Amino acid sequence: MLTIQVICVGKLKETYLKSAIDEYSKRLSRYCKLDIWEVPDEKIPEKLSPSLCDEIKSKECNSIFRYIKKDAYVIALDLRGKQFTSEDFSSQIEKISMTSSNITFIIGGSLGLTDELLNSCHQKICFSKMTFPHQLIRVFLLEQIFRAFKIANGETYHR
Repeated sequence: MLTIQVICVGKLKETYLKSAIDEYSKRLSRYCKLDIWEVPDEKIPEKLSPSLCDEIKSKECNSIFRYIKKDAYVIALDLRGKQFTSEDFSSQIEKISMTSSNITFIIGGSLGLTDELLNSCHQKICFSKMTFPHQLIRVFLLEQIFRAFKIANGETYHR
């Protein structure tokens, strides 16, 4: 069975988001094994210098690296990544699953991801050029993964 791993910076605090994550996790259990790993987010001061920004991103990304499995196909969510339709995303998941049994998605913190981490990924995707809270993107990601499985199986959820 395919394993989908989601590594994200920060803990979910909002009950409504936790409920949505729980619901999509339950729905996805029919199609894959889902692991969600939360790494600590660093406190961001009011006055943020470029060097402090780099230091914070580096700490968060070092924590992310610890959870990435060696055999995983790694996809970072990044504003400069490729945008897909739901159907194209579904095809992409199917294509990847033919060569890898583990797909890892990475959601960075408020400051984003380091170039080192981004360059180590197989792919970068973007849900929108708009900025969303990284906690909310978790829900979007799980919903789109669920939709991808439904599309791949010819089920009607996506209509």
